[in-house]
Parts: sequence; C-alpha cells; structure tokens
Amino acid sequence: MKLIDYIPFSTAIQKLDIKKGDILLVSSDILNLLINLKYHERIIDPNFIIDNLQEVVGSEGTLLFPTYNWDFCRGLAFDYHKTPSMTGSLSSVALNRKDFKRTKHPIYSFAVWGKYQDLLYSMDNTDSFGTNSPFDFLYKLHGKNLIIDVDYQNCFTFIHYVEECTGVIYRYIKSFSAVYIDENSKSEERQFSMYVRKLELETDNNSNPIGEVLEDMGIAIKKIINSIPFVVVDLYRAFDVIKDDIINNSAKKIAVYKGQ
Repeated sequence: MKLIDYIPFSTAIQKLDIKKGDILLVSSDILNLLINLKYHERIIDPNFIIDNLQEVVGSEGTLLFPTYNWDFCRGLAFDYHKTPSMTGSLSSVALNRKDFKRTKHPIYSFAVWGKYQDLLYSMDNTDSFGTNSPFDFLYKLHGKNLIIDVDYQNCFTFIHYVEECTGVIYRYIKSFSAVYIDENSKSEERQFSMYVRKLELETDNNSNPIGEVLEDMGIAIKKIINSIPFVVVDLYRAFDVIKDDIINNSAKKIAVYKGQ
C-alpha cells in the first residue's frame, strides 16, 4: 500500500512530544513500521529506529527498552547475558547492542542507553515495582513512555507501579526463587518479588479505558503518522490520574475484578 504523503521516520519522530534530554521508555510493535521503512526508505534494519531515537533525546537523554522475561517466576534460571527479552523485537535488538546495558532484575529488566545508564544499571532492586526500581526512577525523574503501534493493555506496565504504590485489593506481593547468573557469570539461588494478581478475584487487566482518559486530558499525546499510531505518555502526570482511579473509582479504569 502506497502512502501518498509518507513522512520519513527521522522526520516523523520530530513531530512527537520528545525533546533533548528526555528519559524515554520505548514500548513497541515495529512490524508495520518496518514494512513502511522497507517500502519507502529501503531500510530493513531495526537499529535505524534506535539510532534515530538516540538522536532525538541526545547525549543528555536516556532510552529504556523493556526486556522482560517471566521464566524466573516458573523457577527457571535467569542468565544476565543469555536470558532473552519477551517484549518485542526492538527490545531484543537493543539488548544485543554494545552501547546498551541491561538492568539486573530477572523479571522486569531494561536495556538502557544514555545519561542515566550507569545509575539504572547499578540498581539492585529485588521488588519489580518498588520505590527503588526503574519504574520509580521513571516517575520521579518525569520520564515518558513512547508507545509505537501497541495497545495500552499490552504494554503500559507503569500501571503496576502505581498500583503497588497506592495499594490495590486485587494484587499482592509474591516472592519467587530460582538460580540467578549475574553479569560476572556467578551463579546462586536468589529471591525476587512481583506485585501479582489475586486469582480468586478473577482480575482482568486487559479491559480498561485509562489510555483514552489520559489522551482526553492531554497527558498522553497520540498521533497517527503513516497510518501507525504513536503515543507519548507523561508518566509523572499519569501517576496521579491512575492513583485517583484506584482510590476514588475502585480502579475501574485500569482493571476489572470480582466484587468491584
């Protein structure tokens, strides 16, 4: 399909609410974007996308790509260098680049580049969404979440950080233990935790309108460029909206659960 008014990717991202020095979490499904790039710009390398994002935020900015893997929750070993990302091809590409470092949590890790790379790499949080986690960092330093061609329900993990900070009746902190092989190839049994659903409440986080609410309030800026949706969410401002929904609306905009 030929797009009559195709905008080159390097120009398109200049139209988004991203600036030099931004801290940017990137969530993506790049299949349609790669099709566009191949057809219009003869580019097939996903590194082109990462390189352009680095250019936009600059050396004073920071990029984070989610490299989550839930095998540790099933008792399988986490290997810092070998455990793959389960969160999209672009995250896998970032994870294998030499200019990125992986954070250390075996379930919710990130491939990180930029100004705060070493700070994020040095974090030793055992709790997935706690106050010493990368999610807390994103909130306190006014990070943004760039979402490329993905529904909020499939990528907006920041919600779980707000849920834990605020406290919800449909989740609880659960510990998981398995073998952890660190960046120096040292192997030992370690324990990490995650804010998980209470199964008896039949929680469903895949049906919620929080994204539309954030867009209506101007906290999430959505643009359709070359038929692909791009969203930039101000995570600091989003926190209060999600928290208010939890406290004053029984979390109806972010979850559905028995007894709600």
